Amino acid sequence: MEFDEWEPVYEAILRDFGYDRAGDERGRDLLASLLETSLDPDDLSIGRDATVAVAGAGPSLETDRALERARAADAVVAASTAVDTLASHGIEADCMVTDLDKNPETVVDLTGRGVPVAVHAHGDNLEAIREVVPDCDAAAVLPTTQAAPRGPVGNYGGFTDGDRAAFLADHLDAASLIFVGWDFDDPAVDPMKAHKLEWAERLLVWLESRRGERFAVLDGRRDEIDTDAVPISEP
Repeated sequence: MEFDEWEPVYEAILRDFGYDRAGDERGRDLLASLLETSLDPDDLSIGRDATVAVAGAGPSLETDRALERARAADAVVAASTAVDTLASHGIEADCMVTDLDKNPETVVDLTGRGVPVAVHAHGDNLEAIREVVPDCDAAAVLPTTQAAPRGPVGNYGGFTDGDRAAFLADHLDAASLIFVGWDFDDPAVDPMKAHKLEWAERLLVWLESRRGERFAVLDGRRDEIDTDAVPISEP
């Protein structure tokens, strides 16, 4: 994903949520300033020609079917607390994707063990960046932004932790993506999270159109998803 492809979609997200682009840029620059070194995405030993399980943190992640599919995948890229859920069932993620909003202790632990963590900076998590990133092993931190990339901080596409995990796997040339723990209709989420999940759906439709792939997680939903803000490629 090149930024010039992502930028129109990013601008639509900013308009929809009323976010400040300058805030995202401040987060990006703060994250960069705290990392003397960082992980290059080309050094991640996952994705290339592999089936990658993209794990969301929904309640369905603990079902037998989801756990079996995660175990069977060549690699697992997990969003936020999905890492902890999988670990509790003996499944280690190959990469965590997070904006540091829930389980910072896991982020620190994973980087300390050399497990890659894609740490995302935006305008609303500057304090978390200041508190958590200095305790991480920077060599295992892959810094990301939704604004323009700068220095070590990359932009591989995506908005929520879950769809950023999918876009990262795509960037790493995953042969196929499977989705576990994705619950778009989870009644437990608040209205803001539900709206973010609507964007996650849109972005996954865009990603599958770019890849020429059909994601089963969207089956039965695809025709109802508003994709006006994303450039869908015709098959």
